[in-house]
Amino acid sequence: MLHYVVRKVFASVPIVLGVTLIVFAILHLTPGDPIRIMLGFGGGGYSGGTTSSADVEALRAKWGLDQPFHVQYLKWLNNMFHGDMGISIRFRCPVWPLVRARLFPTISLSLVGYLIAFVIAFPIGILSALKRNSLLDYFGTGFSLFGMSMPSFWLGLMLILLISVRLRLLPTSGLESWKSYIMPGFTLGFGLAGGLTRMVRSSMLEVLRQDYITTARAKGLVEHLVIIKHALRNAFIPVLTILGFYLAYIFSGSILIETVFAWPGMGRLLVQALTTRDYPVVQAIVLLGAGTVVIANLVTDLLYGAVDPRIRYE
Repeated sequence: MLHYVVRKVFASVPIVLGVTLIVFAILHLTPGDPIRIMLGFGGGGYSGGTTSSADVEALRAKWGLDQPFHVQYLKWLNNMFHGDMGISIRFRCPVWPLVRARLFPTISLSLVGYLIAFVIAFPIGILSALKRNSLLDYFGTGFSLFGMSMPSFWLGLMLILLISVRLRLLPTSGLESWKSYIMPGFTLGFGLAGGLTRMVRSSMLEVLRQDYITTARAKGLVEHLVIIKHALRNAFIPVLTILGFYLAYIFSGSILIETVFAWPGMGRLLVQALTTRDYPVVQAIVLLGAGTVVIANLVTDLLYGAVDPRIRYE
């Protein structure tokens, strides 16, 4: 298994580098000059009205933005291999402490969203499969379609208007206490629960048709043992695949949700960095996101062996 893990890690390196290269190219091809944007900020030590073209070019040379694209990328890549994420153009401080301060809010919110999705999706998906073509199944199918169709930002805004503004039960934004996790966590988990419910239902229906389920029931096993011991464990294998995929969905979906709820996480920081063309911050967050998805896929592959003993890694 160690050989398999090492091989997967080395195979993932070109993928991560390719993602960073594409994002780096897109950032440099889109309109907008980070130096001129930086000069437009008040209180930053620069004055856009008194800065000459020579000063702008000097600042561009200071940040290395006057060099060719490939030189800038190779320089950034070399710094990354030495553990240096660079200096933020907007905040004018090292990137890593800036990103590190936003890691916990994003990770904790993602975990809350995952937990809410599990609590909602698994019972509904399993019951829909067991009660196929019943009223409960129609409800589960409708909920799945509704959850996948609902825009997360719209749901978040409606929750703010109803629960925070009208009822005044929960804070509208920020991270003040455990209550601040409820609305953004539910908004994040609701969209995930829709697709996960459909996957759980489909996987359970496929397993319930298998001969070994019929044999287990014919032997007189109690129904809940048939479901838990035989059906659910085998139905969980395809669900593992979509759980790894949804990790990327949660990371990208948290960008909108963190913006709506003014959440102090990496998603909101990424939006701020994109609007000001803060290349080092954007590249650092993209690198962390790509690495997280690669690790999640690796862990998903390894969990296959724990769920299904027939799977072995040579």
